[in-house]
Amino acid sequence: MFPARFRTGALPALLLLTLSGCSSWGCADTTAKRGEAGVSVRVENTYGQRSGVTAEVVDWRLRPHPQAPSEGDRVHFTYRFDGAGEHSGPAVDACAVDAKRVALGCLTVHASGARHLPDGALGGDDWLTVERPERVAGVLLIPNDRSYEPRGCAQDVKDGGGTHPPAPAGPGDRL
Repeated sequence: MFPARFRTGALPALLLLTLSGCSSWGCADTTAKRGEAGVSVRVENTYGQRSGVTAEVVDWRLRPHPQAPSEGDRVHFTYRFDGAGEHSGPAVDACAVDAKRVALGCLTVHASGARHLPDGALGGDDWLTVERPERVAGVLLIPNDRSYEPRGCAQDVKDGGGTHPPAPAGPGDRL
């Protein structure tokens, strides 16, 4: 049996370990709410706070991809990020949608992969493949920043957890 001074010190030590994060009891994962999609959006972090960056679809059109013209039309779109840093920056989902704002195809575009535009913004272009291109009525951006996905409780019980971006949009999602 341990002396009394060891027994009385065990409870405070256990409490200290629990409060310091050395216990799995406090790990919790949450998912952010998906923001309102639009042609021009103010990018927001996982807590719903605006980051000071605006993302915008500048133009889109249906046409064959130059490297696979025999595959038919795809959605070619151009985009820009205003207020983003050149080496790091947000990433947002871009989705081709029908007239009822139902996603037909989506992908993530990253400000860090865009080029400098003459006015100081970052911009680029990309292609969306959709099953029925004739149904495309527009391209929308979802404002949730997808550039960072913190580790979850399943990967790291001690340091993981927190708020995560919403699941990526996909075909059939109403935006």
